[in-house]
Amino acid sequence: MPQMMPLSWFSLFLFFIAMLLIFSFINYYSYIHNPSTYMKSLSSSSLNWKW
Repeated sequence: MPQMMPLSWFSLFLFFIAMLLIFSFINYYSYIHNPSTYMKSLSSSSLNWKW
């Protein structure tokens, strides 16, 4: 098995961390948040607690 030099492992680690961050940012900002439907679903459901 060929050995990789430590700098190569570090650059590979940085590459995967950068890809993880880019993927997370794209997923976070691609979601279209619509607060009116969220508030409508909260107000339409009645909370009747039967204790």
